[in-house]
Amino acid sequence: MKKVAVILSGCGVFDGSEIHEAVLALHAIEKQGASWYCFAPNIEQLHVINHLTGEEMTETRNVLVEAARLVRGKIDDVEKLKADEYDALLIPGGFGAAKNLTDFAIKGTECTINAHVASACRAFAQAGKPAAYLCIAPTIIPMIYEHGVQGTIGNDKDTAVAFNHMGGDHINCPVDDFVYDHEHNVLSTPAYMLAESISEAASGIERLVEKLIQLA
Repeated sequence: MKKVAVILSGCGVFDGSEIHEAVLALHAIEKQGASWYCFAPNIEQLHVINHLTGEEMTETRNVLVEAARLVRGKIDDVEKLKADEYDALLIPGGFGAAKNLTDFAIKGTECTINAHVASACRAFAQAGKPAAYLCIAPTIIPMIYEHGVQGTIGNDKDTAVAFNHMGGDHINCPVDDFVYDHEHNVLSTPAYMLAESISEAASGIERLVEKLIQLA
């Protein structure tokens, strides 16, 4: 059975992993006859957002502890992720990918990436193993792969410009499709960068995951 490592960034679209994207991806992996194993960085979230009001809250939360909510506790510290034990990598979106895994949401093209997340992603890249990034998570791709790597966040102009500025080659993509960079063996799909329903998000994620498992 093919094994997919999944890196989460918390729990909740505004300060962690996008829950629908994460669950849809895990479900899609299972439907392809593969198994998933989740990881997250053991760090404090950038901040905590009240998902009812959209306002910042005066509390702190741990990314790994919050991500554990999403997967019923089946998760480990990303520091322990060894690429040679898995066939593929997948990273769902949500602002956590741009706030906790990286600081793209704050610093844009001058952003940095969590050291353990970078180490894990680069290990998959260097081994030539397939990796998939959803929604805003593809902003990580130019930090991992060499200049000219193709990826998509949909068609948001400012984010596409940033993707290109960071060394990537942004390809506009509809919600029900994905972009595959054959040379670097990396996939991306817009998901909730464009989706207006769970079903729309699923349309691209399921196609991407099917390709990911084929490549694994």
